[in-house]
Amino acid sequence: MLLGTVLVLLLLGGGPASAHAALRGTDPADGSVVKTSPRAITLTFTESVGLLDDSFRVLDPDNQRVRTGKAAHAEGRADTVSVALPEKLGTGTFTVAWRVVSEDSHPVSGAFTFSVGEPSATRAVLPSGADDNPVTDGLYNIGRDLAYIGAALLIGAAAFVALCRPPDRRPLRALLLGGGWALAGSTVFLFFLRGPYEAGTGPAGMFDPSGLTRTLSSRPGLALLARLVLLAAAAVLLLRQSRRETPSRAGLATGAALAVGLALTWAGAEHASAGIQVPAAMTSSVLHLLAMAVWMGGLPALLLLLHRASVPSTVVIRFSRLAGASVAVLVATGVYQSWRGLGSWSALTDTTYGRLLLAKLAAVAVLLAAGALSRRTVRRGTAVPATTAPAAEAREESRVPEPAGVVAGVSGSASVPPGASGTSEASAPGADPAPGEDGPAADPAEGGSAAPGDGGSAPADPTPRRRPLSPAEDTRRRALRRSVLFEVAVSVVVLLLTTILTGTLPGRAAAEAAAAEQSAGLPVASVTIIPFDAGLGMRGTVQVTLDPGRVGDNNVQAVVYGPDGGFVSIPELRLSFSLPSQDIGPLDAKLTDRGGYWASDGLSLPIPGTWEMKATVRVTDTDQVSETKPVEIVR
Repeated sequence: MLLGTVLVLLLLGGGPASAHAALRGTDPADGSVVKTSPRAITLTFTESVGLLDDSFRVLDPDNQRVRTGKAAHAEGRADTVSVALPEKLGTGTFTVAWRVVSEDSHPVSGAFTFSVGEPSATRAVLPSGADDNPVTDGLYNIGRDLAYIGAALLIGAAAFVALCRPPDRRPLRALLLGGGWALAGSTVFLFFLRGPYEAGTGPAGMFDPSGLTRTLSSRPGLALLARLVLLAAAAVLLLRQSRRETPSRAGLATGAALAVGLALTWAGAEHASAGIQVPAAMTSSVLHLLAMAVWMGGLPALLLLLHRASVPSTVVIRFSRLAGASVAVLVATGVYQSWRGLGSWSALTDTTYGRLLLAKLAAVAVLLAAGALSRRTVRRGTAVPATTAPAAEAREESRVPEPAGVVAGVSGSASVPPGASGTSEASAPGADPAPGEDGPAADPAEGGSAAPGDGGSAPADPTPRRRPLSPAEDTRRRALRRSVLFEVAVSVVVLLLTTILTGTLPGRAAAEAAAAEQSAGLPVASVTIIPFDAGLGMRGTVQVTLDPGRVGDNNVQAVVYGPDGGFVSIPELRLSFSLPSQDIGPLDAKLTDRGGYWASDGLSLPIPGTWEMKATVRVTDTDQVSETKPVEIVR
């Protein structure tokens, strides 16, 4: 149902909404040749970006760094940045490597070239800082994974204790402590690693004072600090509530407020904080995270009780109802967020974001199958008819807890994680009362008797007794435990995919950047790399630049590089263009050798479309090779 709803929304379309900044255009344009030295380099993005201490690196044709001014935003434009250049750059091809932090806290980087006078025969080597550091990125993603898991355990286990009210809360203390420490430790780790992550440097710089200072003044850094403060308040609250038999109303309200605050530390620094509909997106993100935590944190809580103690039927039923409410929230918010991130039908299969979303939906399908198995396992234990005694629920609280393998209830595992759809039968409108809710639990024959004195109104025995399970009951309980364990394992996979999704460029952002570039009519050149191999070790690449790469007259520059990336001189290079769909061509570009590169000033491409560009490289007087590459010509 979720996949179908997302596809319908994609077909209906909608306004643009970006996440992750994408480069919209540059001045000078990528691959362009300008007559005189530009006074500055300007980059325009699809959303607001933040600058680093070393956001721009300009390299001359000899791979030497050019001294530039300090990078700054254009006046009144948070999405446009520029850096001043020296008055005289010289001639040749210059390389610009850039790195900024998008509004949703993720760093983005890239590089482009432009030439002054004419392209040079040499090509600068990009500095290592232009790329992400794989070790830092890997460690940062691990920290984010642990943060999600810690939040799910802490919030989910606390909600399970407060709302499902298990008689014995002691086995769940380990989950609360583990979740709290995992979230706190990962938050501290992410705070110190934030500087190297933004700059694209190694993890050794995590204690660099300048990086820590920048993190302290950034929105992601402030969100991480706020998370630590909220965790300290949550620890105090849990310590006070652990001394009470049942949580107080004030404690429940405070706990709910702290949970919302923790969720806001993600929403305020991730995808939801960028693009349009920010208030709606942040609200959706908070609800999505809380519903995920309640559901996925409740599953290990239920599993732990099934392993270490008997579970009363009312506990299972309450969790099932709680999970059912989470289902509705997850479906609504998951559909909205998927639509906001994709933006088009083709993005499901043509972008990394779409393919990851499909993988997540596949994991959700497996999870639903496991939930259905858990529900069937519990239903097989239905053996005692329900009773209509009005005081059944009150008397149940004073009786010996029933094993979940005996009582018929709806498994709380029949729910869905973020981004999926499904319902729990216990919470479906119009469903019959769940078996075991007020009947079997109140039957003295099922494991206990009323406390002496007033027919069951006296306080329950603080030390619950467990009656021996029959072989059939024990088999059902073990089966339920195995299926819930499998659900927990698949839930971890879903969480990992969610982490990767939040760090992936959404398809809508890339499409918006391309559309903005075309609508603005920016003269961005088309650059195509054509590899060739003439045999006997004579191989390399041809870099062909079409300026502006649109219908009409185009300038053509082509440079040949060897296998080591250095400039190579060849006897002849021919270039032709054909449009098979319109039976046009081949049109000869008529390249001429201009002392280090090949060029032509008079290539006219009459109509838009996907043209075939054929390069014929003659490496010796007798040996040549031809390769063809498609090139898109726009109007």
